[in-house]
Amino acid sequence: MKLYHALLLEDEKPTRYLLSKAIKIHPELRLTAAVGSCEAAMAALQEHKPDILISDLGLPDGHGVKVIAQAKQLYPEIEILVVTMFDDEESVVNALEAGASSYLLKKQAFEELGDAVMSTLRGESAISPEIARYLIKRFKKQDEQHAPPVKNPLTTRENEVLRFIAKGYSYDEIAETFSLSTNTVRAHIRNIYRKLSVSSRSEAVFEATHLGFIDLKE
Repeated sequence: MKLYHALLLEDEKPTRYLLSKAIKIHPELRLTAAVGSCEAAMAALQEHKPDILISDLGLPDGHGVKVIAQAKQLYPEIEILVVTMFDDEESVVNALEAGASSYLLKKQAFEELGDAVMSTLRGESAISPEIARYLIKRFKKQDEQHAPPVKNPLTTRENEVLRFIAKGYSYDEIAETFSLSTNTVRAHIRNIYRKLSVSSRSEAVFEATHLGFIDLKE
């Protein structure tokens, strides 16, 4: 059984203890470090190479978005799960743009953290219902602005992969569907990120939907 290494960034000690416990009891997860500041997180990122960063946003010495961006710069393949109390538009958008793939509010994370981490590692997105509703409203608002059509830079296969990502399929499931290797699927995802100038699955789906490249109703 493969073990995935997780780095936890949470400044409140009681919360850090509970989240750490949820990670430690999961048979497929190993907690490499649990830190309480941006500075400590930056150092831990340099020392370890985690598969996933679980990060709060409001921290005593800065904002978690900076750590998320640094993690993505160091390790482009790293997965990011935000666990926070912030449910405002600016926080959500900034975190997704920095590279987060999943966004949970703390009240949900205490019970679902292990499953959310594994979903994120499988190439899915774990989103709190409140955040999902906000994103849907944002999609609709963007659609109503009737932006002029933009030429789709994605290939047919990249569009297909992105549509399956939007539907919640994991990388392995997409690979099986199209008789591809998982590494090939990851290569398509990297090309999609580059062409759309994004850094996470959630942001790629949002951008492609907004520009009309994919239709979530299909």
